[in-house]
Amino acid sequence: MLMTLVLPGSAQLVSGNRRVGLLAVRTWLVLLALGATALVTSYFWHGVAFWAGTDTTFLLVLRVALIGLAVAWAYLFVDAWRLGQPLTLQRQHRLAIVGVNGLLCFSVAGALLFGAHMVGVQRQFIVSMFGDGAAVDAHQGRYNVLLMGGDSGAGRWGLRPDSMTVASIDAETGKTVLISLPRNMQNFPFAEGSVMDEQFPNGFDAEGQYLNGLATWALDHAELFEGSKNPGVDATVMGVEGITGLEVNYWAMVNLEGFKDLVDAVGGVELNVRQPIPVGLPHEKTFHYIEPGVRTLGGHDTLWFARAREGSDDYSRMARQKCVMGAMLQQVSPQVALTNFEEIAGASSAMVSTDIPRGEVDRFVDLALKARNQKIATLSLVPPMINTANPDIELVQQKVAAAIARAEGQKPVVETVEAADAPAVEAPAADADDSVAPAAPATSSAPPSAPTTPTPPPAVTGGSLGSLSTGYAANQSEDLGAVC
Repeated sequence: MLMTLVLPGSAQLVSGNRRVGLLAVRTWLVLLALGATALVTSYFWHGVAFWAGTDTTFLLVLRVALIGLAVAWAYLFVDAWRLGQPLTLQRQHRLAIVGVNGLLCFSVAGALLFGAHMVGVQRQFIVSMFGDGAAVDAHQGRYNVLLMGGDSGAGRWGLRPDSMTVASIDAETGKTVLISLPRNMQNFPFAEGSVMDEQFPNGFDAEGQYLNGLATWALDHAELFEGSKNPGVDATVMGVEGITGLEVNYWAMVNLEGFKDLVDAVGGVELNVRQPIPVGLPHEKTFHYIEPGVRTLGGHDTLWFARAREGSDDYSRMARQKCVMGAMLQQVSPQVALTNFEEIAGASSAMVSTDIPRGEVDRFVDLALKARNQKIATLSLVPPMINTANPDIELVQQKVAAAIARAEGQKPVVETVEAADAPAVEAPAADADDSVAPAAPATSSAPPSAPTTPTPPPAVTGGSLGSLSTGYAANQSEDLGAVC
């Protein structure tokens, strides 16, 4: 039985059916070689591991293989016990050997069957969450994914997204810029030539309608979106493209109520709470405040941290939501994901719907791991920079282009334009020796410097660093983690 544990089939080669033993040993050696090759290849090329974990055909084959391996190995243990001639042993020894054999059978076969179950969970997760459409190439070297958050509940899920953020991701480095759009934006154009552009050639000027109402409008006029599975999402994408000037590759809709389960599945998220944040409504028995400080919050409190309205405004909420997104990206490590995999898969399947095709999942996993090691830049199209009731679309698109250019290490075009518009100041001519002359030392007769005034602490509104009049730091930052 020990031989069967270390080298399956060796017991049969020594004193049993050599044909069975030879088949088992060869199979085991081939599996060891394949496993070692896969580990080495994955170490140097992560794409192999990501492909193996997301390709549904491979996952199905792997699951069947694990089940077959579990049954075959259990058979070898039972046969090895038989070859040991247990009837020749004393009674207590026979009982001990039976117990050891049963323990080995259940341990080894159980581990393989559990592995097959986890592979099945992963496959079902990929099948249920991701689509089977065609992949879309990156636009100008970046993937632009529209992330929408909506309430669950009758008549609301998927109809009126409460938050909209474009994650613009560098296709090579994973460097990410989060571009958030306020739900109350009005009078904006649509992507040129789109269905919505034909309906609103002068911009979305429907009375009493905002950006987050596009989905409802589209569902009320679904006949305009012939062949579309998600007319509400399609209309929202057309609006976002018209506002930002970006081409959206894919979209994902997040059920914010289901988000609680995901946070709980990863063991909570650590956030910097700057002000008391109300959780629930005052008349509820569970109403309480999240006290200031660095806190590890569960799913329920994290959701309220991101969505609380009391003493807040929509734009400070957007800043807090960005902090939650950044914290999740940085804190959910591959080790945490593996440890809590089944819970995460179950929560995510109920939480997210997306049109990202299954064949692209490995690409985005790779980009996400690259993004974890980099600073996340943010841009929010909100006051005081943007008038949401009558936005300057040219300025919006300049700001978007500038944020992406800075993320790529380039000089933003918008800054060049602003510098060109500034009045020129003629500098005095420099002497030829200025480039090598040392600076003149300060003389002791110089007047003493004026006493400095202590810098006041930064303002905090609604739990977000900043204010409505000056803007919120998390909404406009080159390093999201530093301002959260």
